[in-house]
Amino acid sequence: MVALACVFVPLSLVLAQCGRAPSPGTLAANARASSGDTFSSGDTFDDRFPAPQFRDRFPAANESLAQRQISDFTPARTAQSEPAPYRVASLAPQIPYQRPTAKQNLTTLVSMKSSAFPYYGNNPASDAPFLNISKGDRRGHRSYGGRVYWQDETYNDNRVLVHVPENFDVRRPGVIVVFFHGNGATLERDVRDRQLVPQQISDSGVNAVLLAPQLAVDAADSSAGKFWQPGGFKRFMDESASQLARLYGDPNAAKAFANMPIIIVGYSGGFLPTAWSLEVGGISDRVRGVFLLDAVYGELDKFASWIEHHRSGFFVSSYTHYTARHDRELMSMLREKGIPVSEDMDGPLRPGSVVFVETGEGITHRDYVTHAWTENPVKEVLVKMASTPSMRLAASAQSSSNR
Repeated sequence: MVALACVFVPLSLVLAQCGRAPSPGTLAANARASSGDTFSSGDTFDDRFPAPQFRDRFPAANESLAQRQISDFTPARTAQSEPAPYRVASLAPQIPYQRPTAKQNLTTLVSMKSSAFPYYGNNPASDAPFLNISKGDRRGHRSYGGRVYWQDETYNDNRVLVHVPENFDVRRPGVIVVFFHGNGATLERDVRDRQLVPQQISDSGVNAVLLAPQLAVDAADSSAGKFWQPGGFKRFMDESASQLARLYGDPNAAKAFANMPIIIVGYSGGFLPTAWSLEVGGISDRVRGVFLLDAVYGELDKFASWIEHHRSGFFVSSYTHYTARHDRELMSMLREKGIPVSEDMDGPLRPGSVVFVETGEGITHRDYVTHAWTENPVKEVLVKMASTPSMRLAASAQSSSNR
């Protein structure tokens, strides 16, 4: 009987976990997170992380979001006949302007060698090789939760979702929004179609472009890949400048993109590349705002350090019960440092604003990018940023001493 108990008791504990939302340790794969946190919720694991539909990521024949080559874009432009409403990223009210060129919204996939994956370095949580599993010629990674993901399926997509709104004007003060998606996501199905991130940026009216690198494909894994490396985020932004300029149709615009302020938006498991990009990315002074969507699963010291040393930027964290404990811990850390913290989004976003917004029952983690304290929260944060005249985000205001 004792022997049978030894077998069935652990099995019952395993079965008891089925259907529950993942703990922060599981979500924050390979992060330095507490493994003892558990939550109960109506959200199941499948609700939060859709079933994998991975096929060929370079690209699949049935994808509607085609990968574009630079040769697909020509610098030829025609005059726009009607002035368009426009909000500059320095965040003045809308002003009419005459754009010299006309183009439609551009949303495409571009391969970038500096994107998160493939990655052949170490996992800084263990200082061991990230690809720590092999089967014949195949290499893979055993995640924090114990599941094995193979490099050729999960960590081999170097594409970046790029969105340039039709009214974007590189001559005006602008911002680059970098979106780090959560677990169980693909760029087309989730970031573009379900979370509507490109649409939210266009609808905000802010002079902004979007970069969303593919992280682990359709996997419950938050690994940061090349963004773990010192200078990794800087290399990504440097490569992005030339790519954005070519897509925009003016290679000479690369310098403007290379100096443009950055807003990082991290959703769920996207907290890990966000935190490491702030800590070791090499250009934290260019980051003028951080917006976390139910994403404080760990790395509190990295977020607190960036907030403390970058008082000209803003920090917003909106959260559900999944991350409430860590959000409150981060608030306490900041208050101990003498940094004022607000717990509502009623006011404007000014330089140095630090805002935590708790959302109540009925708000699901899976839909958080479109339904948080408000609908389309990415759009809302950009609009609030743009409505604050004192928050000047023009590239000319950037320090030449970015680190």
